[in-house]
Amino acid sequence: MNIAFVFPGQGTQHVGMGKELYREFPAVRNAFDRAAEILGFDVAHLCFEGPQKELDLTVNTQTAILTMEMALHNLIKDTLSIKPKIMAGHSLGEYCALYAAGAIDFTDALNTVKARAVYHQEAVPVGEGAMAAIIGLDYDDVRQICLAVKEKEEIVGVSVLNAPKQLSISGHTAAVEKVMAKAKEKKALSVIKLPISVPCHCSLLDNASERLRLVLNRINFHDLQIPVIPNCDPDVFYTKENARDLLQRQIKSPVRWQETVEKMAVLGIDTIVEIGPKKTLSGLIKRIDKRFQLLNIGDPDSFRRAQDFLVMIEGPKHS
Repeated sequence: MNIAFVFPGQGTQHVGMGKELYREFPAVRNAFDRAAEILGFDVAHLCFEGPQKELDLTVNTQTAILTMEMALHNLIKDTLSIKPKIMAGHSLGEYCALYAAGAIDFTDALNTVKARAVYHQEAVPVGEGAMAAIIGLDYDDVRQICLAVKEKEEIVGVSVLNAPKQLSISGHTAAVEKVMAKAKEKKALSVIKLPISVPCHCSLLDNASERLRLVLNRINFHDLQIPVIPNCDPDVFYTKENARDLLQRQIKSPVRWQETVEKMAVLGIDTIVEIGPKKTLSGLIKRIDKRFQLLNIGDPDSFRRAQDFLVMIEGPKHS
């Protein structure tokens, strides 16, 4: 069996995430407690009690999700002998994939993502940027609509390619709304403005990308123990030499998730384990390639189900 680990990103957060895991598993408690010391606030309380409005703030969301995902990975590493063949993360989730691969340590991952979140939030004044999901149109159709709408003062483009006929656009609010209207005219099945004020993965984040580079230059990246596929360029793998460049590009470049999953299939992956809150990536993967066997680990029950399955296949953790 050839297994891949994938880690979801922003948008999967919800109040209560990780609470039962924290209560039950020391590895999870240790990760949350350590994160609180690094970040300077009680990230466990934010995740477990909210309120949702606070959890949804980009500057909080990104560190909260990363903490939970790194805690889950620590639990899996401490409990199971399984070693995935490949890993990937969706946008923010890519930082956990790099942590899990040994490329970046716990503290550097959290501090970098904290800065990344601040730069995201400060890149575009609230209300001036927007994102929207479009379902039912091909990439080329949406791309052509964006090109027709885009003007010198108004930027808009495809920012996330999640699955066939399922993508997102980002840019100036007025331009995004124009594309939404034209997509509806083209008979898109669904056009939804996303509840996020930051126009992620587009050129409006050029300044955020440059600021992030200064942070990345201070990070000591390590050789990867497991290959990680980059969002912005699925044709290559991360290395300690290219990590800074890829992470700088990632913040302003489209997320090519469909190509990432297709590459996993080409590389012989047959089972994908989603590690993090909700099952968002599992739903996308089903739309890309139904042949994958999918598992999710996001709470104690799903952990035990995955543990039973993986122990049956790989055996228990050897001390």
